[in-house]
This record gives sequence, structure tokens and C-alpha cells, in this order.
Amino acid sequence: MEKRPHINKQYLSKRFVRSRSLPVVDASSEDYPDLRSLYGETDMPSRDLEGKIIIVTGAGSGLGRAMTLALVESGAIVAGVDVNVDGMNETQDMVKGNFTQIKTDITSVAEANDAIAGAIKDIGGLHVLINCAGLGMPTLRVDYWNNRLYFWEADPDKWQRLMDVNVRGAFLMARAAAPHLLEQKWGRIINVTTSMNTMIRGGNMPYGQSKASLEAASCAWADDFKGSGVTCNVLVPGGAADTPMVPNESPYARENLVQPVVMGPPACWLASNDSDGFNSMRFLARNWNPEDTDENNIQSAGAPAAWPSLADAAAVGQPATTHGKDIPR
Repeated sequence: MEKRPHINKQYLSKRFVRSRSLPVVDASSEDYPDLRSLYGETDMPSRDLEGKIIIVTGAGSGLGRAMTLALVESGAIVAGVDVNVDGMNETQDMVKGNFTQIKTDITSVAEANDAIAGAIKDIGGLHVLINCAGLGMPTLRVDYWNNRLYFWEADPDKWQRLMDVNVRGAFLMARAAAPHLLEQKWGRIINVTTSMNTMIRGGNMPYGQSKASLEAASCAWADDFKGSGVTCNVLVPGGAADTPMVPNESPYARENLVQPVVMGPPACWLASNDSDGFNSMRFLARNWNPEDTDENNIQSAGAPAAWPSLADAAAVGQPATTHGKDIPR
């Protein structure tokens, strides 16, 4: 087990929240339930992350908040990165454990560098970066569900803003973190993308394309990390998730949406030493069963990132197969 790193006490007193009871949040709200309300007090996903320092972008809401709660519950020190101050304060109120806020515009080179450097200096290191911050289609058209946005109608400035957050931001954070992770010969970058159907669906541009770009980047980064002790993998909820990114006007019944809490167990596994050696993979959170073994979960929830079977088939002039785990993901 790693020794818990020294923490700057002045920084801690200003920015961390100590243990408190987690409130049970109405699941119909835009916030997320206390993990105990879903798993029970004795059935919480358990993973030893003691001593791990983790940055989660987008920790102020949605999937980022759900992962933050699970990571802290497993013993990690989490620095949440977001521009949503109100959302970050809500996350902080829900946290039981060590959590700090870093208000950062991840699309800025200087701010991304400062966020990583600040975590290393003030908290005592960095082991894992989770890129979850993202903008959705409402950035371009609020009623896109009922009023299809054709690509030629997209406002170029709004298009660029979404791409900057979803792709450039993840790149800048990973770029800043990589030298430190490589120097210590251990680290994780976990990128949150989406399904292939979302990536290629018309009327969903540029959100789907931004996630396709990040998925492809994840594979390239993983290849660059080979043999270094640092890995890069993809984690997706496995369907439309019950977050503010899916408006109430969408055709999905909210009770049928994937609950963000499912992101917790696989995120904790990916952030742990137990995932050593797994690189360039994608995992469907909804297929990860906290009560099952890691081996079974890897089989049921994991597949190579970016669907390399499609590329392999194209390279030899064969039609791409839909057998196995690739296409539906």
C-alpha cells in the first residue's frame, strides 16, 4: 500500500471538507443520490485508494460528481475541477472525506497547467486524471431534441466552444499531467466518451464528434504510454445518463436512463493498482457489477477502445462484423 502523501495543512484547512454525513438526495432532482441509498451501508463499492490523489474534471455535476463521491468513499483525495462554482459547492456538501475545489477553465493552457501543478504542490502529488468535463448539445440548441440541428445550421463559435471543452480541455489536462505521471512510473488517465451510435448520429453534431475525437485520442495516448506504468482508458455510462445534459424534453423516460452512480465502481477500479496492465480499453459502467469479481467485470464490461475490429476489417477489405462487444458500445 502506498504511504499517504503529505498534505499542505494550510491548503487543507482552506479547501478540504472533512467527514460528514452524506445527505440522501431526491433521485428525481438534478443532483445524485447518496451512494448508500443505492448500495446500502454495508454494500458500498470498496476499493483501496488510500493515498491516491485524483483530479476529476466536471466534478460539479453529473457523472463527474458520481465518480467523485465513489472515489472519496474509497479513500482517495479528490481535487474537483470545474467552472461551475455552485455545482462544486453542492458536490462538496455531499462529500464524505478529502475533497478540494479547483476552479479552472480547462480550455486555457495556463489554467490547465496551474491546476495540475497546484495539485502536485499543494496536495502532495497526482496519480489519476479523469477527464469528464463536457458540454452537450444544448450549448448549440436548447430544444435540439424536438428541433433537429443540421450541421450547416450550427453556430461556428458555439461549435468551437463545445469542441474546446470536450476535446482541447481533455488534451490540455492530460498534457500537463503526463510528465509527472511518467516520472513516477505509475498513473492513470481515464476519459469519459460515449457510444458509437451517439458519435455518428445526425443532429448530434458536434457533441458526438467531440467524443469520437476523445476516444481516438485515448488510444493514441495509450500507445504513447506503453511500457511506462501509465495507462489511458475510456469509461462510458453505457447509455443515455440521468444528468442535466439530457433535458426533460428528450424522448427518454428519466426512470429508464442510466443512473450516474454506476460510474463509481469501474472508476475506482481503473484508479487502483488492481487495473495495472489494462491500457487502451473502454468500459461500460452499467455492465460493471460491484458484487462480481474483477475478472468477470472486465469480461462483461470491457472491450478495446475505439473499436479496432472495424479498422482491422477495413484494412483487409472485409466487412466489419457486428458480432461480439464492439458495435453496441
